[in-house]
Amino acid sequence: MHKKDCSDNEEEKTRKKLRQEEKNWWVYMIQTVSGKLYTGITTDVERRYFEHAGHSAKSAKFFRSDAPKALVYQERVSDRSEASRRESEIKKMGRQSKLKLAGL
Repeated sequence: MHKKDCSDNEEEKTRKKLRQEEKNWWVYMIQTVSGKLYTGITTDVERRYFEHAGHSAKSAKFFRSDAPKALVYQERVSDRSEASRRESEIKKMGRQSKLKLAGL
């Protein structure tokens, strides 16, 4: 590999990393037909909801037996790390606290 090729490859890696950091991260909650609540993270809430609703290969196993009914909560966070932390906080909440958070 030539020196220029290595430089171009490193530059592309850096650009990709910066694009990833610029993405908006979201924590979201979906209510299922039976009333269960699912919490997840994504960079595109609408796309993710329809992946779950359409039973695509990217859908969470959670929805195999209980279809999503509505997106009930979304919260923008600064980055993936913060999204994961917030998701964990929400998942530790009791059902009533989650319903209150979602305004239900």
